[in-house]
Amino acid sequence: QVQLVESGGRLVQAGGSLRLSCAASGGTFSSYVMGWFRQAPGKPREFVAALSTSGVTTGYADSVKGRFTISRDNAKNTVYLQMNIIVAEDTAVYYCAADRRFMGWAAARTSGSYDYWGQGTQVTVSS
Repeated sequence: QVQLVESGGRLVQAGGSLRLSCAASGGTFSSYVMGWFRQAPGKPREFVAALSTSGVTTGYADSVKGRFTISRDNAKNTVYLQMNIIVAEDTAVYYCAADRRFMGWAAARTSGSYDYWGQGTQVTVSS
């Protein structure tokens, strides 16, 4: 069973930067497509970013493209989300997720494609 543990969420000022981490254990991390999703109060969970097993290919939601960067370190079983130029709309609980079977990038943007989820980390943006 794969376990994912997010960290790094905190209160941050608008315009600032933050790096989220997600540490994986119990599985073959390097074989999983990894994704970040977020859920704001009263809203459905939404896709943020996804990353191929090699770390070469990425996908981003339009709302974060150019501001957020997803990366992974397979030696450390960790995926990261670097968040820059943070805005109030980025306030949410951020979840990382692992997908055992890559079914294309359209699927990688869909929460239902992922097999394992972390517990989430809260990011709150102050203006």
